[in-house]
Amino acid sequence: MAEPDTATVRNAAKAVVLHDGRVLLQRAHWDGQDCYFLPGGGQHPGEALGATVRRELLEETGLDVTPERLLWLREYIGANHGGAPEDHRVEAIFLCRPEGDPDKLGGHAEDDVQTGLEWVELEKVPGLNLLPHGLRPLIADLAQGQPPTRYLGDLA
Repeated sequence: MAEPDTATVRNAAKAVVLHDGRVLLQRAHWDGQDCYFLPGGGQHPGEALGATVRRELLEETGLDVTPERLLWLREYIGANHGGAPEDHRVEAIFLCRPEGDPDKLGGHAEDDVQTGLEWVELEKVPGLNLLPHGLRPLIADLAQGQPPTRYLGDLA
């Protein structure tokens, strides 16, 4: 039998919030670079992933959302990308519909690296420093319709 691993897997829920051909992104300064992330964050024990994405979006953006469906399931395994071997994340990425006024943004518990929020036109997403880079074409393709749910694997 293999030795038990001290690493833990961190579950998270992220949101692709679409409105008028634009996607809501979190501007950030991370690892010495200006970049963008999908809003969302870590799951609490006993919390369903749909509840996680709603809570995180409200905290980070001030926007109440309704998760409509799962778009993608993404993993990040740090050891495969020069990161810490114990860094293993699983992210459920939901397509979400904004409730209320999508232009009234401002959360009460922004991430430490967050520098702002921005509605970005879908066709501009491929040219952004959106992390992970593998999500850029997938998000931009949402302008052409809604793809089937899929497992993205270990995507950095």
